[in-house]
Amino acid sequence: MSGLRGKPVDALYASEAAAELAALADEIAAHDKRYHRDDAPTISDAEYDALRIRNAAIEARFPDLVRADSPSRAVGAEVSEKFGKIRHAVPMLSLDNAFSEEDIADFITRIRRFLRLHDDTPVALTAEPKIDGLSLSLRYENGVLVHAATRGDGQEGEDVTANARTIADIPHRLAAPDLLDPPPPVFEVRGEVYMSHADFAALNARALADGTQTYANPRNAAAGSLRQLDAAITRERALKFYAYAWGEVSDMPAGTQTGMVEALKGFGFKTNDLMARFDSVEGLLSHYRMIEARRAALGYDIDGVVYKVDDLELQRRLGFVSRSPRWAVAHKFPAEKAVTVLEAIDIQVGRTGALTPVARLRPVTVGGVVVTNATLHNAEEIERLGVKIGDTVRVQRAGDVIPQILGVEASPADAVAFTFPHLCPCELKTPVVREVTASGVEGVVSRCSGEFACPYQRIEHLRHFVSRRAFDIEGLGEKQIEFFFNDPDLPVKSPADIFTLAARDAASLKKLKDKDGFGALSVAKLFEAIEARRMIALDRMIYGLGIRHVGEATARVLARAYGSWGAFHDAALKVAGGDVTARGEMDALEDIGDAVLDAIARYFSEPHNLELVERLASALSIQDAERPAAESPVAGMTIVFTGALERMSRDEAKAMAERLGAKAAGSVSKKTDLVVAGPGAGSKLADARKFGVEVIDEAEWFRRIGG
Repeated sequence: MSGLRGKPVDALYASEAAAELAALADEIAAHDKRYHRDDAPTISDAEYDALRIRNAAIEARFPDLVRADSPSRAVGAEVSEKFGKIRHAVPMLSLDNAFSEEDIADFITRIRRFLRLHDDTPVALTAEPKIDGLSLSLRYENGVLVHAATRGDGQEGEDVTANARTIADIPHRLAAPDLLDPPPPVFEVRGEVYMSHADFAALNARALADGTQTYANPRNAAAGSLRQLDAAITRERALKFYAYAWGEVSDMPAGTQTGMVEALKGFGFKTNDLMARFDSVEGLLSHYRMIEARRAALGYDIDGVVYKVDDLELQRRLGFVSRSPRWAVAHKFPAEKAVTVLEAIDIQVGRTGALTPVARLRPVTVGGVVVTNATLHNAEEIERLGVKIGDTVRVQRAGDVIPQILGVEASPADAVAFTFPHLCPCELKTPVVREVTASGVEGVVSRCSGEFACPYQRIEHLRHFVSRRAFDIEGLGEKQIEFFFNDPDLPVKSPADIFTLAARDAASLKKLKDKDGFGALSVAKLFEAIEARRMIALDRMIYGLGIRHVGEATARVLARAYGSWGAFHDAALKVAGGDVTARGEMDALEDIGDAVLDAIARYFSEPHNLELVERLASALSIQDAERPAAESPVAGMTIVFTGALERMSRDEAKAMAERLGAKAAGSVSKKTDLVVAGPGAGSKLADARKFGVEVIDEAEWFRRIGG
């Protein structure tokens, strides 16, 4: 994909654009999850913004290729399973970003054009610091706090009510400054939870003294503190809250943004004193520069200034586009920079086997933080920057999160070029391979080919193995997998170890039921759930192996083509051994291409993987695949299911269609033959109408297939 990323959008072919949009959707969704749900971003704000800008530019040139899972339609990330869920009465959306004074002038021009205002008609806007924290919605009914929720995916957030009640800046009951004008019966207050620099430093100092986890920055610390399962921990973290917006309100206290913020202040909330109102672009930009100059002395992190149309009626008329309002924008600050010496480059292996080069820097202060490491991303980035060990380099903390190297300032004669390793630094020393996407485009990520056998990848593979669409073992989720992986008495290092747990527990002196988090009943249920999965469908077995590029749909294709585990296993070994006939037969299957074939070959040619697979297969009874019907009314058709189906789940519907010889697709295109739409069908239904695809309801589906 690196080749496409460097290609101007105007020069892309439609096929290239489709491939890049698919890759961008996956990449941005992964970063959204790391930032919003896991509080552990791996790229800078600037790099993330660049991905979104690239995605938007491609979509603007190829509107017919906009995907159902496009980042332009998404907000935040799905909520964590650790918390209960709360659906927002009014969605919590994100803001579009601006990076220059020209962008702000364009923003004002777009507002005037949309409202059909003359160039000399003043448009009042507010400007306030953009706090770098965690968005929170607080619902008050009759003045009393009833629940608190994080942004989540914008539609549904995590229930953090107990934790929010411990924050001193959040009133349990709204103040009534004027008895004649009490708070509205329903009032959703929104704002940002954050941590001051002083409290952040104290938190990390205590963590270092206790030998526990430290946080990379105040934003991560605030997010991690608010999302504790134990509210007592949140209480100790000295979190703060600024109110600046609202969701559902039964009776609006004011008709302007400034009036509403004044009302929030009157009801007992802290609001930002740097918020101001302006009638001109010049006033906004002057305020932006003033806040930027005072940034280091504020005592808390901000990453820009937010501008909003002041008049709420104009906000209503302007409305929203995709994931953001037309009436607001975030003017981001440029990254802070410094110069230092690159002293070494180390290779880190991630849990998916990705090899990431990390620059070890001579300590330098950037934006008030001492930086000693910076990511170099991949081998191609090292080559692009031309960096060598010993060079003096320019460093920035883009978005004040992950430090990155911008380029070389000076290169001494004794600087040493870095050679990217061809073998993984793990104990197996397995070959490193350059990732190829499912569409056949070579990517920039280098990975250890050891798969399950690589120590760095084992736990991630185990989590995949027990996931819902693989073996789906009840009571054995991510938390339990991590426990068993590290447990000295009952270690689980490979899938086969899961099926020996009960026997090993019976022989162990230290029983599982006596360990924290387990009891006799939960252990019995876990062992029953594991035993129930000794008989497994062939497609689940293939998918559970975690072969790169072999997702659910591909696993089903392989299962139905080969019919039995023995047949698939033999074919995979032949492909791994370079058998041209076996590769050609597998290549002839629908949706199987070189990327899948190469991944299967690599997986089954690795001796450690083979040992793990053979141990697992010997512990299971693998069911033969059900052959799809060849002469059903829908055989050979491409079908899309959308909306809230009432008689079956979406997964059941897809499985049913495939049993009947049809292909179940995830998005509607000109090649789609039929759309089955339930209540609440949205964009896919609109796409069906656009392409002239037949649409039926669930009842007609069952009538058509004969019940």
